[in-house]
Amino acid sequence: MRIRDLNWLQLQEYLTRDDRIVLPVGSTEQHAYLSLETDNIIAERLAVEAAEGLGVPVLPVLAYGVTGFVAYPGSPSLTPDTFASVVREILDSLHAQGFRRFLVANGHSGNPPKHPAISGWNASHPDGELLWHEVWDGPPDVLAAEIDADFDHASWSENFPWTRLPGVESPSTRKPPMVPPAVDTPEAWREALGDGSFGGLYQRPDADALRVWDAAVEQLRERLEHGWTRPGRGRAEPAT
Repeated sequence: MRIRDLNWLQLQEYLTRDDRIVLPVGSTEQHAYLSLETDNIIAERLAVEAAEGLGVPVLPVLAYGVTGFVAYPGSPSLTPDTFASVVREILDSLHAQGFRRFLVANGHSGNPPKHPAISGWNASHPDGELLWHEVWDGPPDVLAAEIDADFDHASWSENFPWTRLPGVESPSTRKPPMVPPAVDTPEAWREALGDGSFGGLYQRPDADALRVWDAAVEQLRERLEHGWTRPGRGRAEPAT
């Protein structure tokens, strides 16, 4: 259930029987020939597909994160402190409304889950639970490596029908792995990366990429249904 498809009365009724909610988080940043919103599209769509059938509402994606690609047009960044504060304030607001179990589905590896404002949330809310979920970690990355171990930022593993742009073709060649710049500045990273890809094939057959996608959906759904340590008001049993 996307929040955009509900009104507050329906959500209030939902809270009488369940207390879970999903917050997708991403980043608006360069992804070579793919959409600048690739991380956002992936995080929100994975969350919606995973929550389908469970009846758990999915918030709009938090579209701005912590990125080092600020030398590329259309790649704004938040500081780690600002990002963590925004996430915490969203969770605090929802907690005050009656939600108790929060799954943050993160589609951008630069976002800092270990920031004290995020990592300390559970300790300061003993009646609630926050699960931080990296959407690609685990089985999706393992499967991607089995298909083609040469994958990274803006490569085939993020190239889906919904992250491509109409009329924009990705190169058919395999880009060599990127060499980190000698100095850690946005301008140096742009010079080192060129088009923005970290290396590998830009696109593989959709059947390959969608196998990785399905693994990510399955993993997120399993965590959303069974990953909790407290019972809450949902039907799922807590993890043991």
